[in-house]
Amino acid sequence: MTDLTSISLKKILLPILFLCLFSVPGFSQQTPPKQKSEFWRHVRFGGGIGLGFGDGFFSGTLAPSAIYEFNWQFALGVGLNFSYNTQKDFYKSTIVGGSLIGLFRPIEQIQLSAEFEEMNISRNYDSRLIYKDDNYWYPALYLGAGYSTHNVTIGIRYDVLYDRDKSIYADPWAPFVRVYF
Repeated sequence: MTDLTSISLKKILLPILFLCLFSVPGFSQQTPPKQKSEFWRHVRFGGGIGLGFGDGFFSGTLAPSAIYEFNWQFALGVGLNFSYNTQKDFYKSTIVGGSLIGLFRPIEQIQLSAEFEEMNISRNYDSRLIYKDDNYWYPALYLGAGYSTHNVTIGIRYDVLYDRDKSIYADPWAPFVRVYF
């Protein structure tokens, strides 16, 4: 009778022990996901990447940015900008800067913007005709308007502080595409 009892106990206790050992780690993995704080629920990240190539020419830009949406109409954000341009045997420039941007949507599809950008520009001309080094700070204040669909806005902006001799752009008008996730 002891043999039958020990065999029955083994048949009952071993599966229960097996279930307990392997089910506890399985249940411990089912903790609820951590919730984002209220602040991070309103933060959106975006930015721009630009590459340009040509005959002896290269241009690269990296410009990350983030905004905080106070509500569906108002947002405020910051951005960084790094650009490098070179034209073989003629020109090199490095541009590093930052920006503050304010966004306003009077209706869901229209986005108005004001962006202040401060950039340090280092330009070196090295050709047979021109040899000049420039290193200066350049402010820009862009006022813009665009058409929005969800997280993408396409529009145009105008630099009200535009200076033809110091700006890195040929014109105060500039098209833009903004994407925030």
